[in-house]
Amino acid sequence: MGVHGEDRRGDPANGDFRSGRPEPDLAGEEEEESTVPGTGSGARTGGGFVPPDGGFGWVVVFAATWCNGSIFGIQNSFGILNMMLVGEHADPDDRTSQFKVAWVGALAMGMIFLCSPVVSMFTDHFGCRKTAVGGASMAFIGLLSTSFATSLTLRYFTYGILFGCGSSFAFQPSLVILGHYFRRRLGLANGVVTAGASLFSMGLPVLLQKVAKPLGLCRTFQILSVFMLVQALLALTFRPLLPAGQGCGPGGMPSAPGPADAGGVGGGASTQASRWSRALAQVRRYFNLRVFHIVTYRVWAFGVATAVLGYFVPYMHLMSFVKEQFKGTEKEWVLLVCIGASSGVGRLAFGKIGDLVPGLQKIYMQATSFIVLGLMCILIPQCWVFQGLVAVCVLLGLCDGCFLTLMAPVAFELVGPMRASQAIGYLLGLMAVPMTAGPPIAGLLHDYFGDFTLAFSLAGVPPIVGGVVMFLVPLIHRRLLKDQAGTSPEDPGPTDHMLSPGQLAGEPKSSSNGGLLPGYTDVETHI
Repeated sequence: MGVHGEDRRGDPANGDFRSGRPEPDLAGEEEEESTVPGTGSGARTGGGFVPPDGGFGWVVVFAATWCNGSIFGIQNSFGILNMMLVGEHADPDDRTSQFKVAWVGALAMGMIFLCSPVVSMFTDHFGCRKTAVGGASMAFIGLLSTSFATSLTLRYFTYGILFGCGSSFAFQPSLVILGHYFRRRLGLANGVVTAGASLFSMGLPVLLQKVAKPLGLCRTFQILSVFMLVQALLALTFRPLLPAGQGCGPGGMPSAPGPADAGGVGGGASTQASRWSRALAQVRRYFNLRVFHIVTYRVWAFGVATAVLGYFVPYMHLMSFVKEQFKGTEKEWVLLVCIGASSGVGRLAFGKIGDLVPGLQKIYMQATSFIVLGLMCILIPQCWVFQGLVAVCVLLGLCDGCFLTLMAPVAFELVGPMRASQAIGYLLGLMAVPMTAGPPIAGLLHDYFGDFTLAFSLAGVPPIVGGVVMFLVPLIHRRLLKDQAGTSPEDPGPTDHMLSPGQLAGEPKSSSNGGLLPGYTDVETHI
């Protein structure tokens, strides 16, 4: 999952790394480790910061690849686990077994996205390393405890909540930390992470197919928990290099002492008041809803949130559908491998193509990918030969890669670099509810109608509707620009958050790190 397009970070050496506002104190490791010893690459030089663009950064890239691959490899392969869970918790007198079991995987996927804003706060306050280690440890405990759980309700908590939340806390810092070590080669680093993560999505279905049936569900979850244990150890490499915001003004220069630093009579009261002020300032910054004032962003976010209602259904129920439609086949896992492989190819290919497409025209690619994805979902139950299903899954993976890789570039075009992180964070939160609800609804339709024909057919409708809605965004944008042409310079109108021609031409931008969602910098706003 990479960042594509130009590097949109303001240059710290020019004094725009911070906005000039006093930053809240950051606790934890950032205070001790943010200043890199020495004067070599990656050190603080003249108030600026230059990432090393290599060296130990490649170890961090490996750790990030393992994190991305293991988390989403397990989630994308859940269809195999879902079949085993249905078999274990099947009740002949219960007509809603598919519905109930589907909540296990759907909750985990939903929690990954729902926790995004909270994870950003933790990453900003505690740093990438502590947040990622804590999250991976939580995910490890969740998978390990799932192996000993015997009831479906308990697995909702151990796998759906613990593993899902832990995965979110481990996943986001693994992306943010790349911007600490790379700038000129950030695209290459993200490409390596993307390609490596796709290998996990291709390899885990093969592994699960080999070990799940012989060893059983309990041992399978224990084996998967080892991936999270390894990730907790690898996350120890996430040593932050960016200068901490503590006590820094513009350009990383020391700021003037605040009330908390002043001594004398009443110092305790001033310190207490300062803490409350900083806490309120943090709350206002974390829950800033200004991006929703932008009409085009609201329409785009609504379209994406609508589309993902059917997004996770194939990953969840495709294996069960194959077992019913193609009785006797033992190669259903090949379909998940095809989706993982084509998704990786799609991310790399459409990322490069997206760099060549100017402005908001990128959104046409993203909207088209959703429409094609919806059509492929509708075609799944119409495939009467296994080879046809393979072709459908290849197209599904390509659409998945296109949608994911263009999310950050489209957000930049809609809201500008200063608010891109907020826009993506809120979008991920909006995606959580429909993405969680889709697979259980499809399972409920299967339970009542006896097959997946209606479930997959209806799952294809939301992506098509969402794609059509997204096609309206450039039209609305042009309408706003036309209306803006009649406004005065003092009243720039509703499109003042769009990137100006000067910014697109590479002029310096005054985007402050403090103005973004915590934990992100401009070049790291990606999924």
